[in-house]
Amino acid sequence: MPDEPWLDEAEQRAWRSYLHMQRLLTVRLSSRMQRDFDLSAADYEILVNLSEAAHGRMGPGELAEATQWEKSRLSHHLTRMERRGLVSREPSRTGRYPDVQLTEAGRAAIRRAAPAHAADVRALFVDVLGPQHLARFAEDCRAVTAALDAEQRPPTPAAGPEPGPPA
Repeated sequence: MPDEPWLDEAEQRAWRSYLHMQRLLTVRLSSRMQRDFDLSAADYEILVNLSEAAHGRMGPGELAEATQWEKSRLSHHLTRMERRGLVSREPSRTGRYPDVQLTEAGRAAIRRAAPAHAADVRALFVDVLGPQHLARFAEDCRAVTAALDAEQRPPTPAAGPEPGPPA
């Protein structure tokens, strides 16, 4: 690792190219999902996770881990999805908190949206990269993910005693 904290020109170009591509791709895919299926990207992420879970059901902890969302964000979003009939909360079989269950309306929504989303991903990403670049990109993503998973975060410093009045 270089002593200099700044990215050199090639590193900066690569990093910013990635950020720009990621932003554009996310916005394009999200806007199409919203326009064509009245689903936000967040709705779609929840529906995908539930549709791939056994019996379309997950505990809130598993769902938070799968999405990397904080519990508060997940809870608020599930409430909105529940009001729209896409998910329900059912008594948990194993935990203290209610499980999240994919409803028939949620299952129908993912069945309608998934093929179009896959076609958009293919057209905007897969076909643009082609098989060789796609394989390399997947390999590079796994390397970055492995490094992030292995990263040791320093422990949070323990809070000291509350300061008292000046002596």
